[in-house]
Amino acid sequence: MPFVSLKDLMQAAEAGKYAVGAFNCNNMEIIQAIITAAELEKSPVIVQASQGAIKYAGLAYIVAMTRVAAEAASVPVCLHLDHGTSFEQVMQCIRQGFSSVMIDGSKLPLEENIELTNRVLAVARAVGVSVEAELGRIGGTEDNVSVSEREAFFTDPEEAKYFVDKTGVDALAVAVGTAHGRYKGVPKLDFPRLQKIRELTGVPLVLHGSSGVPDEAIREAVALGVRKINIDTNIREAFVKGLREALAKDPEEIDPRKILGPAKEEMIAVIREKIRLFGSSGKA
Repeated sequence: MPFVSLKDLMQAAEAGKYAVGAFNCNNMEIIQAIITAAELEKSPVIVQASQGAIKYAGLAYIVAMTRVAAEAASVPVCLHLDHGTSFEQVMQCIRQGFSSVMIDGSKLPLEENIELTNRVLAVARAVGVSVEAELGRIGGTEDNVSVSEREAFFTDPEEAKYFVDKTGVDALAVAVGTAHGRYKGVPKLDFPRLQKIRELTGVPLVLHGSSGVPDEAIREAVALGVRKINIDTNIREAFVKGLREALAKDPEEIDPRKILGPAKEEMIAVIREKIRLFGSSGKA
């Protein structure tokens, strides 16, 4: 089937009180693993491309590979741009056929973030493409900041209300204690803040940097209104684990299929686990 919009997936997730997994792709094997896992779990799914993925694989390759997978899939597939950096890049992705885009103006002053988001929305809405925005700053796990400094980057609930009132975005990425990359300790999510943002905005919320977040924290976040959950690091870990094991078993192996095949199986297992955790299994 053709790509579905994020908005449609979010409306269904809202009605069913579950979250849809957004899994980052970098190559063919990862795309195949995401779609296979979603089909086995009978779950809607979001395939997303980051800046790094676009640079590595090329925009046209990512769109073409995901389109081939989606058209043969028995579950709804959304192709989403993760952390779009500029109006121009977002437009490029819309022209190439993405069904959803994220414009990340979180480093800008509030009014400029609103202005940029509305510029994107004006074009995206006209062609049926969904828009995710970000408020507050989701750092990396390597960012060396104290707790008080960290919380200064957290999403302010009142600002979130103002932002959503002024834009009407389809989904909002919030900073409540997660980070991109591998965690050194256990991330602690600010659930009261998450609840307040949800109460004030009513919009589907997005959790970035969710790979190292404990299962019980994910369940709590979903219960509080998180409807899209991003996973990247766990997929990379599974991919490399499969590769290492295949090469350890036979260091002389030179057939890429025999090395990448086990990597794909590891990724499928991890993605299926996440889909069940998010509550979207059986919802396609």
